[in-house]
Amino acid sequence: PNAKVLRNGQTAEIPSREVVVGDILYLDAGDFIPADGRLIMNHSLQVNESSLTGESLAVQKELEPITEADVSLGDRKNMIFSGSFVTYGRATSVVTNTGMQTEIGKIAGLLESAQEKKTPLQITLDHFGKRLAIAIIFIALIIFSVDIYRGQEIVDSFMFAVALAVAAIPEALSSIVTIVLAFGTQKMAKENAIMRQLHAVESLGSISVICSDKTGTLTQNKMTVQKVLVDKRVIAHDQLNTEHPLEKNFLLMALLCNDSITMDKKEIGDPTEVALTNLGEEYGMDELVVREEYQRTGEIPFDSDRKLMSTVNKVDGRYIMITKGALDVLLSRVSKMDTSEGLVEFTEQQRRKIEKINRDFSTEGLRVLCFAYKEVREDQEINIVDENDLIFVGLTAMMDPPRPESKEAVESCISAGIKPVMITGDHKITAAAIARQIGILKDESEAIEGVEIEKFTDEQLREKVEHLSVYARVSPEHKIRIVKAWQDKGNVVAMTGDGVNDAPALKQADIGIAMGITGTEVAKDASSMILTDDNFSTIVKAVSNGRSIYANINNSIRFLLSGNTAGILSVLYASMLALPVPFAPVHLLFINLLTDSLPAIALGLEPHNKKIMKEKPRDVHQPLLNLSFLNKVGIGGLLIAISTLIAFHIGLETGNEAVASTMAFSTLCLARLFHGFNTRSKQSIFHIGVFTNHYLWFALILGIILLHLVLFIPPLMGVFEVATLTGTQLGYIYGLSIMPLIVIQLYKVIFVR
Repeated sequence: PNAKVLRNGQTAEIPSREVVVGDILYLDAGDFIPADGRLIMNHSLQVNESSLTGESLAVQKELEPITEADVSLGDRKNMIFSGSFVTYGRATSVVTNTGMQTEIGKIAGLLESAQEKKTPLQITLDHFGKRLAIAIIFIALIIFSVDIYRGQEIVDSFMFAVALAVAAIPEALSSIVTIVLAFGTQKMAKENAIMRQLHAVESLGSISVICSDKTGTLTQNKMTVQKVLVDKRVIAHDQLNTEHPLEKNFLLMALLCNDSITMDKKEIGDPTEVALTNLGEEYGMDELVVREEYQRTGEIPFDSDRKLMSTVNKVDGRYIMITKGALDVLLSRVSKMDTSEGLVEFTEQQRRKIEKINRDFSTEGLRVLCFAYKEVREDQEINIVDENDLIFVGLTAMMDPPRPESKEAVESCISAGIKPVMITGDHKITAAAIARQIGILKDESEAIEGVEIEKFTDEQLREKVEHLSVYARVSPEHKIRIVKAWQDKGNVVAMTGDGVNDAPALKQADIGIAMGITGTEVAKDASSMILTDDNFSTIVKAVSNGRSIYANINNSIRFLLSGNTAGILSVLYASMLALPVPFAPVHLLFINLLTDSLPAIALGLEPHNKKIMKEKPRDVHQPLLNLSFLNKVGIGGLLIAISTLIAFHIGLETGNEAVASTMAFSTLCLARLFHGFNTRSKQSIFHIGVFTNHYLWFALILGIILLHLVLFIPPLMGVFEVATLTGTQLGYIYGLSIMPLIVIQLYKVIFVR
């Protein structure tokens, strides 16, 4: 973009990159602001700073000095910032900073310094892989050494060691985890959560803190009239009576002293004026029809110094000047009040009552607009002097209301052991009011402003962070400090945001969540997940999916390790008793790569368990190979190994090692397929539903077919080194294979609740 500057005593238009400190910058409505600057002339300038602050409402700029308390961008009324847009008015400023020294440049610096972290699953699998590799190499070397010591051939000893390694390593694990995560991302995309980083899916299930922006995520990002004061009564926005003359006149004035329009569901104009237009539409009053009927004949545009706007409209043959604006300014210009009893003098007592109502509205986080009017002459050209001796009509109190589903989503977070936190650039009163409504804020002491955070050291912030739920008027630096403080406490933190100012914190968080509708490209690029509906409840759904995905991955790993443990125990048993090798390496490869992979993937697609959000977040410091996990792996593996070795001994009794090996291979293969049903859940399959996971049944049937092709088709029998089996031997294989499933399911039915 280009910029208009003063060069050599003349106005010149130059590329924005050529703007330097000290330049005099001219700004008009629609201009992109290329550098930070201080205003030296101001004509009702309003600036959209949403990319920096995250707040969608335009900021009214004023020629006022900076005070020590002015910490947040929104408080520096006499400053403009690079990356913003002029939405109204014009101004002149002197450039104070360019490039990396601007506020947006500082954010870019923070973005570079923020560190991306490995997910809990990545860390867990890294540790697991190293430990498993060391353990297998150690055991294989011991077996190899023992066999050599016993005088066995080096080749045979080496084959034993290789068989053991093949039996132990879950070759398909990495691909299975990737496939399960990919299916998980597909499911979440259908539910409005797009994952940009595959491995981050699992981290969602470990989240213990969600730091959420207010505007557009917890709220509707749409100013809406909540209450109206007319005829000395406070009325809910949906309880107005258009048959009541004063209430109807109030609605008419709200539409006439207003420049916004709504066409084809597109809202054009200032958000507060759009809220008034939408209020009229609630009662079937179209703003264009009303303005056509009551023609505007004069106006005084809104001015930031006056904080007022006035229009003259012809209403029922009379010319009425309607004025709206800030309550504190307009009340001082009121002399009468419109009531059901007619016009009455506006007394000091009435002023105090209205001011009290205004304070009540402000406590609820509502933004108040005051309306008044007076009759003028037909030929009168109004000016600011005429905005006096007015008749008070009423007030509107509006806010950006919470999304209807936000309260339920926050409750779900709390019941799931997740701490919801609001971080916003908005005022503390407004933020606290929204947070109270949706259940984030329980006590006023849990709300804090950025200026107070500035006084804390990192250590002090860590001590206080667990007792704070709402952060208002915060800067990008504050957001990173808040996220780090939670992380230093051992939490997995999700951070939502839409503006450039959110990008560093999004990158620092374990899960950065960008808004798909209102989010900037910078925020999306720094995030792990994008919400296509900008809705907090979608995050809760994603967390629930993340928990399910991790539980399913955990079950898949347990299934693989149980089967591999059975293989290890069988090989160790044969080695220790100097028996023949129970499996050829090709047998183990067949099991690990074909009949194991499909059930493991099927377990990763186990249907969602709704009860999972009643549990606390998973402790990320707890290793995957914890005692409970190892017990389940060990018991499952031992039962499968016992069945396999019984089949092996039955085969050895025939005096044919090939038959024994084939029976051991077939039993191990089938028992592992059936064991998939044991690893579906902590409960028995009768509790969760025998047929609820169709994928696992498909994997079982396909696995059985593949095994029988190997056992009965002559060309494959040679490739896979299997012998011909009798019907009795096949009966032993089927019976022994299903025994681990029966034993474990009986235990779950009797003892697991």
